[in-house]
Amino acid sequence: MKIQFPTEQIIARMKFENPWWLSGSIEQYYSNMKRREYYKMLFPLVQETEIKRAVVLMGPRRVGKTVLLFQTIQGLIDVKVPPGNICYFSVETPIYNGVSLDELLGYFFQIQGVKNTSGLFIFFDEIQYLKNWEIHLKSLVDSYHNIKFIVSGSAAAALKLKSTESGAGRFTDFVLPPLTFYEYLSLKGINTLIIDKTYGKNINGEQYAINDYEYTDIKELNRHFVDYINFGGYPEVSLSQSIQSDAGRYIRNDIIDKVLLRDLPVLYGIEDIQELNSLFNYITYNTGNEMSLESISQSSGVSKNTIKKYITYLEAAFLIKVVHRIDNNGKKFKRANFFKVYLTNPSLRSALFSPIQEDDPFMGNMVETAIYSQWQHAEYPLYYARWNNGEVDIVYLNAANQKPEWVVEIKWSNKPTTDYKELKNIRQFCNIHHMQNCTITTYDKKIRIINENIEFYFTPASLYCYTVGRNLITDKKWPGLHFIHSDL
Repeated sequence: MKIQFPTEQIIARMKFENPWWLSGSIEQYYSNMKRREYYKMLFPLVQETEIKRAVVLMGPRRVGKTVLLFQTIQGLIDVKVPPGNICYFSVETPIYNGVSLDELLGYFFQIQGVKNTSGLFIFFDEIQYLKNWEIHLKSLVDSYHNIKFIVSGSAAAALKLKSTESGAGRFTDFVLPPLTFYEYLSLKGINTLIIDKTYGKNINGEQYAINDYEYTDIKELNRHFVDYINFGGYPEVSLSQSIQSDAGRYIRNDIIDKVLLRDLPVLYGIEDIQELNSLFNYITYNTGNEMSLESISQSSGVSKNTIKKYITYLEAAFLIKVVHRIDNNGKKFKRANFFKVYLTNPSLRSALFSPIQEDDPFMGNMVETAIYSQWQHAEYPLYYARWNNGEVDIVYLNAANQKPEWVVEIKWSNKPTTDYKELKNIRQFCNIHHMQNCTITTYDKKIRIINENIEFYFTPASLYCYTVGRNLITDKKWPGLHFIHSDL
């Protein structure tokens, strides 16, 4: 049932949500928060007004989307955009229920006496709860060429699907993932543990910044890496000792339960919430393990078709990432019977079960999960290779020829640096594909070894995790991991 609230109440709410109309700045609560590194990537997209596109900010709950929107508003004010030209709406606010985007925009025009729409910036937060939002947003973009529209939402894949279908040429998608390890150290003010050794290099006639990093104290870096795995994906958890003392309750109540009990049922009409919750618990406990619909069905008692749908929904909510398998020849399987599922944020497992110690037998899976979580803003898919008696954890296929271009084996141990039998699988894969080098993570060793004409670059898992997260923000131009291979 549609309830229309009185106009004066809607206008009062809008004035409350937009305090900069009077004060000239956002609330101090938001301005005092340190900006995530992704701000540097989002703000230029918002500033770009020549291209008539709306920006669609996607990401899971509690990673800082709303904070990022407010900081972007302050950024606009700082570059002399009049505060009255900027309007923010929290679409899920009950008082806006049943009010269309066009009507909300009309209220803004009424309040500010808008006669010229040039230079206006309109923000719609948590837009996925508005039915057919993508149709309404496309209409606004087409109707108001001089207004920049920025929207956000938590069901990333659902938003992206509708954005792609209805917003071709009208929307620019931007994904905000959980905190990277690079951002985690930066937010906590401990990035002095890393020394930047970036240098320039000419590759195929083009100049690239080859990013190489050293640590000042590997024991301290590893200690923070374990903390990151347990508590590091969400800004509030990372910065609050009190929340960390009961992080499980915070993450379950504010993140997992709201997604599983509210967001997904509302968006997809799920009736058996307990079934969905059980599947998520199973995946969380086994993050990084190879799975199949058959094995999950046998363990959970849920039908394979239902599991397939639920996995799609959980990926849409940005809780998990499915990584597909290739064989040792680099070929994809026609039927994806086996796959790996990773949490997009390793601290979800610690919240549901218990924090993990660095010597825990499952730590290898958690390190793998943490490293895969850094790749969420990458614009290309990664795979794992598995064959009889062999496996390689990360394989990048060249988009043009679909052949393996670089590989990474993830370890939380120094054993492969001295026991070359541990290199058998990755050596075999490299030989098949005529690859001259590869990367292997370790516990705390950074060395280069040449064995049977292959260069093995060993680097601590914590440093590698930092490097991937940082480079995907600062150096999008060069997708490979050649920066790990320099000057070891």
